Amino acid sequence: MAFKSILTIITDAGRSAAQIDAAVALARREDAHLDVLCIGVDLTQTGYYYAGATAILTQEAYNQAREEADKAEAAVRARLDAEDIRWGVDTAVAQIGALGGPVAMLARFSDLVILSKPYGPAGSQAAEAIVEAALFEGRAPVLILPEGYSGADYGTRVALAWNQSDQALFATRAALPVLKAATMVDITIIDPPTHGPERSDPGGMLSQLLSRHGVHAEVSVLAKTLPKTSEVLARHVRDINADLVVMGAYGHSRFREAILGGTTRNMLEHCEVPVLMVH
Repeated sequence: MAFKSILTIITDAGRSAAQIDAAVALARREDAHLDVLCIGVDLTQTGYYYAGATAILTQEAYNQAREEADKAEAAVRARLDAEDIRWGVDTAVAQIGALGGPVAMLARFSDLVILSKPYGPAGSQAAEAIVEAALFEGRAPVLILPEGYSGADYGTRVALAWNQSDQALFATRAALPVLKAATMVDITIIDPPTHGPERSDPGGMLSQLLSRHGVHAEVSVLAKTLPKTSEVLARHVRDINADLVVMGAYGHSRFREAILGGTTRNMLEHCEVPVLMVH
């Protein structure tokens, strides 16, 4: 593979133990450098306090966020000191609406960002903001881990979700190192359009592209027999015993997916294996 600069971002070292373990395992497997960004999240919402209180509360919130970031940094350094990989740790403090700054700065110069699933019992608004910042502002491939996932034994059997979109093509190109190392790549197409350049051979041109890179890929064309595309994809992942999903992220607007749902959000909510996504 070619992931030589890996980034993971945490806001709570205690709740991110599995995420750190997974990042360490992948960095060791790829002989990569691991960067860890510890963010203290300032939850202040300017304008919501009575006159004269804003400055006091803002400083107090910043101090608390700074303390959390320093605490996380100390825990991560203690965790990584015993490891045989190359690593670095940095800290930042940001308000919930400004997480994109520090996240994007590091993400855009990383080959891969590893994050935990932002939804579910262990998720948070900050976790969602970090995932979106890495995808949209950092323009980085993001590997989302299921809750509690701590290893690096994935990428052998890959389900590559293909819907002819720009996002799916970007994800395929970013994942080429993974696809070339896999023993099985399944190009998964759900309800392909009856009109369009691929109507007579769904996935054919993508399969040809991959074969020229030495990737042996099979094509599965599936009917949408369940209400959600993500449900059909998740079922197929189980059926072929895939250990990684590669897909484009947020083909619709984030607002639409947040309110109405979408394949990206649904996959992130219910993924049982790691998901590598790119916007």
